[in-house]
Amino acid sequence: MAAVYALVCWAARQYSIDQFNLTAGVRVAALLVCPPRLWAYLILGEYAYFAQVRIPMIDKYGLAWVVLGSACLMPAVALVVQLHRRRMQVTSETWLLSVAACAAVLTALIKLSLSHLLWPIPPANPFLTSALRYALGDYIGILTLAPLALLWARRSTSYDWNVWRRPATVASLASLLAIGVFAALLPEASAAAKTSLQLLMALPVIVLTCMHGWRGAAIGVSLLNLIINATTPSTGLPGSYDARTFMTQQLIAVACTALLVLGSRITHYYHQYAARARDGEHAVSVSRNAHLANEMDLRERALDLRRIADNIEDSITEAVALLRVHGHNEPAARLLDASAAHSRQFREKTSMVYPTALEQVGLYLVLQAGGIREAWDTSHRVVASHLTGDPCQMSVGLQLATYRTLTEAVSLLLRNEYGQIRVSARCGQWGGQRGILVSVALLDRHRPLSGETETMALERLTARPLAYGGTVQCRGNRIRMVLMEAATPPVHGRTAPRYETSHYNPA
Repeated sequence: MAAVYALVCWAARQYSIDQFNLTAGVRVAALLVCPPRLWAYLILGEYAYFAQVRIPMIDKYGLAWVVLGSACLMPAVALVVQLHRRRMQVTSETWLLSVAACAAVLTALIKLSLSHLLWPIPPANPFLTSALRYALGDYIGILTLAPLALLWARRSTSYDWNVWRRPATVASLASLLAIGVFAALLPEASAAAKTSLQLLMALPVIVLTCMHGWRGAAIGVSLLNLIINATTPSTGLPGSYDARTFMTQQLIAVACTALLVLGSRITHYYHQYAARARDGEHAVSVSRNAHLANEMDLRERALDLRRIADNIEDSITEAVALLRVHGHNEPAARLLDASAAHSRQFREKTSMVYPTALEQVGLYLVLQAGGIREAWDTSHRVVASHLTGDPCQMSVGLQLATYRTLTEAVSLLLRNEYGQIRVSARCGQWGGQRGILVSVALLDRHRPLSGETETMALERLTARPLAYGGTVQCRGNRIRMVLMEAATPPVHGRTAPRYETSHYNPA
């Protein structure tokens, strides 16, 4: 590890200049990737790298500077990273900017202070000027590699790579590289044009940040800094400096900082939204399962009542047969008629507990010919229903939820409003969703629902539509409800339902 780190630092130094110190980025990136128990090997690798670079400088700068200047940098940066390690577990990545700023300023002060104190001939450049150059160079170098190291350290974190983002991502990266190549090919005389192109490269990085949050900002900022450094004129010697590019780098450093902060906030709020969405989906799933469990309980009760009714009918049939054997035909006929009437009423009431016929013939036929229809006809206030579409394409759970919500809405209007009521329903498929739109309205369009009725409707009817991704609305004289579910492939070659305008025929 020490040998690899020393080799990477040596390679980064070949690509670095004072105003773009990539070795500072290697130092912080290695500390972020490696756990603290391995930092001793990184420090050893740092000493090996400095030994190869600075031992030949002993005669010029002195042994004290070579030893102290090589020994202080890595421990100082390691201390900065250690003080920020608790923040590494949080969702936001803005702490990395604090690491970059503190490490850049601290290393710049250490390097300049030791050089002014220990060099036989102190540097000629003013202290503050050199400090700004070194600090900015280290800061940009850290922003180039540290975000990539942090992404690698968190590579196990799941990430939603949506298909629609791929073309825009590829286009942004391609445009960033194209602008960089074009800026590198411009002659030295076109300094203003090159500066404009370097600033223009921030636009694709903004797009990447908006699409991918922190990940887009980290990759975009790293590429942006590398390309700008590649287009910076350099003598290839230590201390190489370009004043025009330095001014551009100051603007880019501010822009990169802002983009990393923006990307971090986008990712933070995306995680919050995703967590809330997962909680909402879980709540909807729990609610739906609770409704289904309640329906299954009612189904068992209805079947038990049916079995009891069948046993009663068998007993009455035996009694009727016994009366006829003894010549009591008239009492037997009256008992049989009364039994038939009561049995029909009992089955109608039982079907209102749980509409078992819904599982075989669908929602619409139950509404047209079931026990609920008899109850509506008895009230003399519910007119013929207008039902379109094929409810059998929907799941039984969705049909049951619609049945309960619809019957409760009609019951609510019967108790709290006066006048005739019309029930309308339309089911079908919208994109990847299949659902039903139900309307329970007063026949008099000019008379709106009362405020009390609207409040009760929203309180009592909202649970099941929400469990199926729908809504409840009260508008004017009607209550509108939508219930939806994910569309599934047709069964046995059935096609998706088409919308119709004719009334549903229960026959």
